[in-house]
Amino acid sequence: MPISDKNNIKGEKMALEGVSPNAEKVYEVMKELGIVGEAKMATAERITQAAKLPKNMVLNALQELQNKGYVKRKVREKAAGYYLVEGK
Repeated sequence: MPISDKNNIKGEKMALEGVSPNAEKVYEVMKELGIVGEAKMATAERITQAAKLPKNMVLNALQELQNKGYVKRKVREKAAGYYLVEGK
């Protein structure tokens, strides 16, 4: 299910190619919450609550988005942080 009518971080039209519906949803939730750039990263728990999906699905979606280069993960002391890559 392509999302060619969705907007990217800067509000321009963009399609996430080759990602699952759950990954699309997680991407959109992160964009809506403003989780763009390292300074605004969020935990998987926060993203899970906002996406209203089971945590294992969100973790799989985050991994998928990482592999495609849409999301970065940063290891921190307590919990890893995730954020959208600007310009993607």
